[in-house]
Amino acid sequence: MGAERVSQTTMPVEYDAELVNELRQALSGLIIPVKLLFFRNTREECEHCDDIREILSLLEKASDKIKVVELTENSEEATRLEISLFPAIVVHGVEEYNIRFFGMPAGYEFGALVEDVIDASRGEPRNLSPQLANAIRKYVTRKTRIKVFVTPTCPYCPAAVRAAHRYAMVNRMIYGDMIEALEFAGLADEYRVYAVPKVVIEVDGEDKSEFEGAAPDSYFVAEILKANGIDPEVAGLKVMRYR
Repeated sequence: MGAERVSQTTMPVEYDAELVNELRQALSGLIIPVKLLFFRNTREECEHCDDIREILSLLEKASDKIKVVELTENSEEATRLEISLFPAIVVHGVEEYNIRFFGMPAGYEFGALVEDVIDASRGEPRNLSPQLANAIRKYVTRKTRIKVFVTPTCPYCPAAVRAAHRYAMVNRMIYGDMIEALEFAGLADEYRVYAVPKVVIEVDGEDKSEFEGAAPDSYFVAEILKANGIDPEVAGLKVMRYR
């Protein structure tokens, strides 16, 4: 699947009654209540915090099983959940998951947030093969952070974000992080993000692997295992070429 060159274009937060009704329908099957933790840094100006709060309020309006909790950089939750970039959203449902959005989930990323809410309410990720899920559970034993750099106008980015978040649901050692490249331009420059999605896999605080594009699960999981020092073939996975 493709990647898109980074541009300085953002997508506005716009919705109408039709979208609210579509959301209500999409979220009507929620089972367990979902909590969306919204973290702000009160010591810094936040250009998009009001927009993010509007997005989260829209989800609250669409389902009584969604609750938004607003927190700050000084909160115990920020420390416990290791929130180091602001603004941030963390999605909790059946369990506390390391499903994290750093920056505004606008444009195409809004759909990823909705899908994450549905999965978190169900307590299991959809569209992930049992073989890959079992490999992630068994072989990822060290703290693994999957950093997915995105922009709101990138149509390929939600697939990479959703993949990282599905893996985070399967194994609590995995942190799935959407990072909005325009809001965190300094970090994007540090990682030489010229096209999105760009994925960086960090293990125990050290960056081990990176690639561009929305890779298929088989390739993505193989990269996670290799970053953890595991031969994918030993884990019973057939390593597939990508790009």
